[in-house]
Amino acid sequence: MKKIALFPGSFDPFTVGHESIVNRALPLFDELVIGIGVNQDKHKLFPLDKRVEWIKALFKHEQKLSVQVFEGLTVDFCKKINAEYVLRGLRTSADFEYERAIGQTNKVLDEGIETVFLLTRPEHTFISSSIVKDVFKNGGDISKFIPEGIKIDV
Repeated sequence: MKKIALFPGSFDPFTVGHESIVNRALPLFDELVIGIGVNQDKHKLFPLDKRVEWIKALFKHEQKLSVQVFEGLTVDFCKKINAEYVLRGLRTSADFEYERAIGQTNKVLDEGIETVFLLTRPEHTFISSSIVKDVFKNGGDISKFIPEGIKIDV
């Protein structure tokens, strides 16, 4: 049976930290799906179609990676794509506490789903999509925080 993992998030925007997690996780799984979750209650800075386009272009040569959009519970989307693993990156102890609660909730909702945590690289610990959005909204240069292959032209 294939080891399929889902890396869920809003990726608004996709950062060098996300890229690092994906690149380090690829050898661990047979397939990796980057799942862009849609929450109608949250306002996103970057359009969904652009986020999909940027991530697909970044990983265009990676055969075992796909980018998909989903709504609803992560565990339900895992079932739909036959993923038994949810991949999450951890920057800080606060991330761990938050992600642990979500992982345990997912385990209660579906016993077959395992959450796999990868630690971010030390140089990416401070980078979050929220910080990058704030820098962008205030006219700052975000090029050091997003992968080279992503050209933000919104």
